[in-house]
Amino acid sequence: MRLLLIHAKKFSYSVTEKAINNPEELDEKNRARDFENTLVVFTSVEKDDDENVVNRTAEEIFEVAKKIKPSSIVIYPYAHLSAELADPLTAQKILAQLYEKLSEKAEIQVYKAPFGWYKAFTIECYGHPLSELSKTIKKTKGGEIVRREIKKEFYIVTPDGEVFKPEEFDYSKYPDLKILVDKEVFGKVLEGGENIVNKYCRKFGFEWEPMSDHGHMRYGPHATTIMEALFQYSWQVARSLGIPVFKVIGTNMFDLSEKPVLEHALLFGDRLYELEVEGKKYVMRYAACHQQFAMLRDWIISYKNLPFGMFEVADSYRLEQRGELNLCFRLRKFYMPDLHILTRDLEQAIEASKTVQKKILEEVSKVGRRYVALYNVTRDFFEKYREVLIDFIKRDNYPALVAVIPSGIYYWILNVEYHIIDNLKRPREIATFQIDIGNGKRFNITYTDENGEKKHPVIIHTAILGGIERYIYMVLDTAAQMQLNGKTPYIPTWLSPIQVRIIPIKKEYLDYAKSIAEKLLAKGIRVDIDDREESLGKRIRDAGREWIPYIIVIGEREIKSNTINVRFRRTNDQKIMSVDELIKMIDKEIKDYPRISQTLPVMISQRPIPSYQA
Repeated sequence: MRLLLIHAKKFSYSVTEKAINNPEELDEKNRARDFENTLVVFTSVEKDDDENVVNRTAEEIFEVAKKIKPSSIVIYPYAHLSAELADPLTAQKILAQLYEKLSEKAEIQVYKAPFGWYKAFTIECYGHPLSELSKTIKKTKGGEIVRREIKKEFYIVTPDGEVFKPEEFDYSKYPDLKILVDKEVFGKVLEGGENIVNKYCRKFGFEWEPMSDHGHMRYGPHATTIMEALFQYSWQVARSLGIPVFKVIGTNMFDLSEKPVLEHALLFGDRLYELEVEGKKYVMRYAACHQQFAMLRDWIISYKNLPFGMFEVADSYRLEQRGELNLCFRLRKFYMPDLHILTRDLEQAIEASKTVQKKILEEVSKVGRRYVALYNVTRDFFEKYREVLIDFIKRDNYPALVAVIPSGIYYWILNVEYHIIDNLKRPREIATFQIDIGNGKRFNITYTDENGEKKHPVIIHTAILGGIERYIYMVLDTAAQMQLNGKTPYIPTWLSPIQVRIIPIKKEYLDYAKSIAEKLLAKGIRVDIDDREESLGKRIRDAGREWIPYIIVIGEREIKSNTINVRFRRTNDQKIMSVDELIKMIDKEIKDYPRISQTLPVMISQRPIPSYQA
């Protein structure tokens, strides 16, 4: 029997439709329920489970309940925890026995969700270390029950290779690590507050779409420029790794009757968008894995081709809890610049991962930030590849939190999460890379080795920049921290929707302003002209509110001297210079980044007022 025990602040479910031909009977009480402060026991009954397993399972549930003190216990049949399920009749019998055993001894109310039905559920989990526990309870030949707890062991590992228990480490020089450890290890509830990044997101046209599902954004013209710049830049970064990389475009829904799709979905968990079309169930992709692996299994690959990568900016879907949604960060629909690198074996994967890691650290430094890392590793990797793990942490040049899990549960053996600590002092995962030893076989991706034998590749998963929206969150959070430190907030010029604004003091100076705009546009610089009949002060203030990096004010002196008066947002300086000098300056600033055509008319008088600027 496999269990996933969750201490839920709130839990509710409702029956939707039959999952098997003869499901458990429904009544008004078990068709739908709501709970608070409950222990939810997601349960998969497996082959060979018997009364002894039921008794031991009840003991395990009582043990957990004793520690967390819930108001009730809910047995929730959940087939997704095991690939070795008992037949439906046996499963119903075992679940009924478990319910009876718990009801007999429990001092709190015990409930059981109906078996054999598809159900929609929502859950809000407490944050303490015992709030999520997985257990496997099996019967040996002699009838002895063997219990295996699937839980994490946490350590702090320094770049020098020292290993500490989290409670014994000195965090005085590493406050960011302390914040991450408090959340991940000790379940500390972090303080909230108003997140100024949400305001910045709306400033640039990132908004919730009220006519869609919760967690779906819309992107105004300013936001679209930023998104398109990052689409191109993420591809540019992928190509800079020094290996062949292939760019693809795929679909976003996959058939759950396909075994590898189902198995991968079960490993991912319950944050899945599922839909039914003509009697078949599909899952919306939550990254580019499905599509790229489905393509790669049809390719003819030689060992000589390895390593190589496949890349897509994938529209991705995750059914995040409604209360956890956050503009530009935790979304139900987002864009993931997903890169998968195929390698011959683990050794080649480790070497390629070092290149990926180097690029991840290089890119975050360009934003002016540093990451604090959480290394999720299997027990086998932690014991057999300890020096490799230390080498990765040495390259981070900062102590890391390491979570060790039992081997054989997930498809990866190493899963690195890179977090920033945002303006609210909360850890926010941005970039990641994983070493995957399972999906090559699961999706039957093969290459031919030098002996003519078919082998499955080891696959690296990575989002070097992180999700597109999460990278934007990091950029805007960096600006938020500037403001909190008394500095003028700004975003990098290559991402600014409008890089230069020209403000002619009088209408008669408009032609000169247009001539300057034409020169800038010819060089791939995004520029507009504020030709509105507003005061000079208001137009300068409006440019400031839009965070325009360079503001050019055109008056009689500039026309006579054939110069421009430029205000620099970043430094608040003002300088008289030639157009060519400004072009040279901006060229140097954005030379390593894509140049995206602008998404707005040049003349501001031609623009309606968008919702996010009203």
